[in-house]
Amino acid sequence: MNSLNQFVLLGNLSRDPEIKYTNEGLAITDLRIAVNKRWRDKDGNENENVDFFNVTAWNRLAENCASKLKKGDRVIISGRLNHRSFDTKDGKKINIMNIVADVVAPSLEFSSLDSCSENNTLSEPADSVVQLD
Repeated sequence: MNSLNQFVLLGNLSRDPEIKYTNEGLAITDLRIAVNKRWRDKDGNENENVDFFNVTAWNRLAENCASKLKKGDRVIISGRLNHRSFDTKDGKKINIMNIVADVVAPSLEFSSLDSCSENNTLSEPADSVVQLD
């Protein structure tokens, strides 16, 4: 039986990345990405909706996200959807959905070459964007 769990997002970080470390010393960074959807209704009025997604990056990718990204940055994220559930002390079942990132990269969609060079975005070493195996 084949299965596929691949998720791709393009949007803006709605807050600065938050890095922390597990008891074993593994880096974990939480990101929140806003994805805007715009459309026109039948009367020609423009509408907009924003969806927010929680994203988790691990290890070196987590460290790179925390050191290189900030609130407002436009990013493209590829990863997998992760579902966790647990019961609270009072017996209530909690379900959490988030994306576990394999790749996080800045989007140059709205950037000019000059602004990228000023921020050293294009001159960073290739390992500043890390893909986990």
